[in-house]
Amino acid sequence: MALLRSPPLQFRFLTQRLFQSSAARSRLQSVAFFRRSCIFWRNHRMGLVGIRPRHGAGVRAFMSSSVTSEAVQGKPGSQNYGSDQIQVLEGLDPVRKRPGMYIGSTGPRGLHHLVYEILDNAVDEAQAGYASKVDVVLHEDNSVSITDNGRGIPVDLHPVTKKSSLETVLTVLHAGGKFGGLNSGYYVSGGLHGVGLSVVNALSEALEVTVWRDGKEYFQNFSRGKPSTALTCQVPPVELCSRQGTRIKFWPDREVFTTTIQFDFNTISGRIRELAFLNPELTITLKKEAAGDSNVQYNEYCYAGGLLEYVKWLNMDKKPLHDTLAFRKESDGITVDVALQWCADSYADTMLGYANSIRTVDGGTHIDGMKAALTRTINNLGKKSKLIKEKEISLSGEHVREGLSCIISVKVPSPEFEGQTKTRLGNPEVRKVVEQCVQEYLTEYLELHPDALDSILSKSLNALKAAMAAKRARELVRTKSILKSSSLPGKLADCSSTNPEESEIFIVEGDSAGGSAKQGRDRRFQAILPLRGKILNIERKDEAAMYKNEEIQNLILGLGLGVKGEDFKKESLRYHKIIILTDADVDGAHIRTLLLTFFFRYQKALFDEGCIYVGVPPLYKVERGKQVHYCYDDADLKKVQSSFPPNASYHIQRFKGLGEMMPAQLWETTMNPDERVLKKLVVDDAAEASVVFASLMGTRVDVRKELIQNSARMINPESLDI
Repeated sequence: MALLRSPPLQFRFLTQRLFQSSAARSRLQSVAFFRRSCIFWRNHRMGLVGIRPRHGAGVRAFMSSSVTSEAVQGKPGSQNYGSDQIQVLEGLDPVRKRPGMYIGSTGPRGLHHLVYEILDNAVDEAQAGYASKVDVVLHEDNSVSITDNGRGIPVDLHPVTKKSSLETVLTVLHAGGKFGGLNSGYYVSGGLHGVGLSVVNALSEALEVTVWRDGKEYFQNFSRGKPSTALTCQVPPVELCSRQGTRIKFWPDREVFTTTIQFDFNTISGRIRELAFLNPELTITLKKEAAGDSNVQYNEYCYAGGLLEYVKWLNMDKKPLHDTLAFRKESDGITVDVALQWCADSYADTMLGYANSIRTVDGGTHIDGMKAALTRTINNLGKKSKLIKEKEISLSGEHVREGLSCIISVKVPSPEFEGQTKTRLGNPEVRKVVEQCVQEYLTEYLELHPDALDSILSKSLNALKAAMAAKRARELVRTKSILKSSSLPGKLADCSSTNPEESEIFIVEGDSAGGSAKQGRDRRFQAILPLRGKILNIERKDEAAMYKNEEIQNLILGLGLGVKGEDFKKESLRYHKIIILTDADVDGAHIRTLLLTFFFRYQKALFDEGCIYVGVPPLYKVERGKQVHYCYDDADLKKVQSSFPPNASYHIQRFKGLGEMMPAQLWETTMNPDERVLKKLVVDDAAEASVVFASLMGTRVDVRKELIQNSARMINPESLDI
């Protein structure tokens, strides 16, 4: 078998689109990981992010959850609690004190959230009808500039703060023109709290703002939330006198962000693509500057078809059952924009919701209304057309939505979001409007297109039959488990701890690796589940086939997962750290991808809860006398070799599988919490992830073939170990 010193051949170029490394770049590039905006890897090792997860002291000491006697006696701090201990944070100090409250985190996600805040402001100008183009530039010095051709931030004196309006919105929290109402600057917008621009200013070492307005150019500098220069004004050249708009350029503060400050082109590209789909009248460009003209990356996004093109992009690797349905309707001041399509070769649903161009990751009333309307409409039409003959049969929402790709975007004058990061829409009136609009349009369309209705009902009824077969399979598994007096798979080597927060499970390939892992683990908090070969690719199978598969059954029972489609219950999960540990070869990479496909399609909440990790085994062992060095890639190996004298004698061992490693070696390099390297997987862009899983693991061979051909140039032939 051909092996690679760098990422495996078949996997390296097949999976460039799916995973990306975190900003704190890992030196472990021998693992076949994906470099796309949909998933972040996060390093968990001392020296990478400055944090090393520990389970107590010593090599195999276990950290109990019990309360220590020192904690009972009292915690360090002042014994007095009076008015002197009450702090009042003024200006933008609250943002710098607790940045996570405003941007979610001080890691890569929070760093990119700064870009999104400024970008959303520019899009709000487009939604208001005053901007048609936005330019985003990632500069070589890790600064970002965003320019729009909107009205420009007002610069006149503000009557309350007695400062310019420009300085006010940049230095005062909850100051802005987006608090709603007909008299505000924006009737519909994504910015609601007046904190976005001021938060970016507070968390930047430096920020430059340029405004073109009323035939003049205004400029001002800021640093960590405070103005460093006064507002200046000049008359631009004659050819630029008619220019309107705003440019914000900022340098993130290295004192705030815990990782290397480095903006990822693909991550920002994914967000810009979304905004371009949602705003068909808007053109957005993205450019990343680099040394040399050949290294410059540039993309331009403009989708005149709007959500219709969005759904086509999502389903480009699938077989649609009918033409894409799309409509826009306004009711009670709320605009509803919907596009949807069912596909024959898909067994999962993708439903994305937006409110005022803000992605509502946790759903909300618009998603609830959409789901209710779909379920009711399909059931009513099925019974009316006699295709659903039995009165007692009723399709559930899960059956109706199988194979569905749906985008719903609502524009609400006064949206109610949960928190500054706006992950869920709470307006109760939106559900009623969405439900009514979708039901009316969908009923009319499907009555006029009976062929589409027949295809959708057939797909839904097959989903119901598969679910009933899956239920029988689950009941059979439970019956067998009861007869065996054990509900856990036979090959699972469980840990003694019953606390899921402390427990972790390693999913390994084969009995050989499983044997080494079982002998090398710490039995108190580490469980081992060996897999027999490659598990079922559930991207191509329905529920009935999935639940009949023994390896899938073992995963579901061993991890404590619920039934597919049910709400995720973290308290039922037996381990809060699920670690995929496979060989560093092509087969290992394929098994890892099959497992990730299962987790993503079956229980995506595992990614949201931060439970999925990838373990990183070493590739080389270098012995020189009594000294032993473990290297994780070729760069590591060269670094170790360069540290030896020119005439030094040493031995290099190349690990081709985990089964080759002795249990003590496996513990020392890959399982010991004090020394190992784990990569945490978090879904950052569900739409991008869904498209890539469909491309890599779906039924369309021609799509994968094209992807291989287009990506072949990324392979370095010298890296192949043939």
